[in-house]
Amino acid sequence: MGPRDRQRQVLEIARARGSVAVTDLVEVLGVSVETVRRDLSVLEAHGLVRRAYGQAFPVETAAYESDLGTREVSHVEEKRHIAAEAVRHLEDAETLFIDEGFTPQVIARSLPDRRMRVVTASLPIASMLADRKTVSVYLLGGRVRGNTLGTVDHWAVEMLSNFVIDVAFIGANAISRERGLTTPDPAVAEVKKTAVQVSRRRVFTGVSSKFAVSSFCHFADVSDLDVIVTDRKLSPSEADRLAACGPSVVRV
Repeated sequence: MGPRDRQRQVLEIARARGSVAVTDLVEVLGVSVETVRRDLSVLEAHGLVRRAYGQAFPVETAAYESDLGTREVSHVEEKRHIAAEAVRHLEDAETLFIDEGFTPQVIARSLPDRRMRVVTASLPIASMLADRKTVSVYLLGGRVRGNTLGTVDHWAVEMLSNFVIDVAFIGANAISRERGLTTPDPAVAEVKKTAVQVSRRRVFTGVSSKFAVSSFCHFADVSDLDVIVTDRKLSPSEADRLAACGPSVVRV
C-alpha cells in the first residue's frame, strides 16, 4: 500500500470511529509508529485531522461531517460531564435554545424539572422533551438534514429570529481564537448565527478535539460567547487564551 492509499485509510478509520489512537493504526495497518506519525503529519497539514494525546481526530470540513451515530459513540463520558456542567449555567432562564447534535441531546436530558420554553432545531430533542409537562417545546420548521436530524433554511431562520432567548446552548464543528466558531454547512451556520443574535447569554459546549481547528462556515466569534464548557484535555494555557477573548472557560 502506497502512502496516499494508507493515508486515505487512516482518514476513513478516524472518521468511522470519531478518533483513533496511533497504536491502533500501527496494529491495523501493520506499519511502524514512525510511518503512522508521518501519515498523520501529512493529513494534519492538509487540515483533515488534528492530533492530541496520541490520538487523531477527524476535522469536519465542507466535504465531510460526522453523523449522529458517530457522535453518539465518541467521547461519551466527556459529553456527559460537559452537559452536566452546562445546565448549571441556566440560572433563572425561562427560554432556551438548544442546538442540534449529540451533546445538546444530553443537555436536554439533564434539564431540571421546572417550567421553561425550549426552542430547538433538533427533531430528537423536540421528541425527547415533548412529554415533559413543565416544558413547552418549539421546533423550528424547515428542511431536515438527514445526518443530524436538524432543521435548516429560511423557514428555521425566520422563525428563530422572532424569539428572544435567555440562554442558548450552542455547538460547533470547530472553534478557534482566530476563526471563531465554524461549521461545514452554510444553512446550519445561518441557524446558529441567528441563535447567537437573539440570545441574551450564549453557552458553548464541545469536546476538546473541536478546538484550534476550523471548518467551512463562520457563524460567531469567541468573544460572542459568555461561557465555554469543555473537557480537561483542553490545555490550561489555551483555556486562558480563550478566556482573554471574553468568555469564562470551564474544563470538566
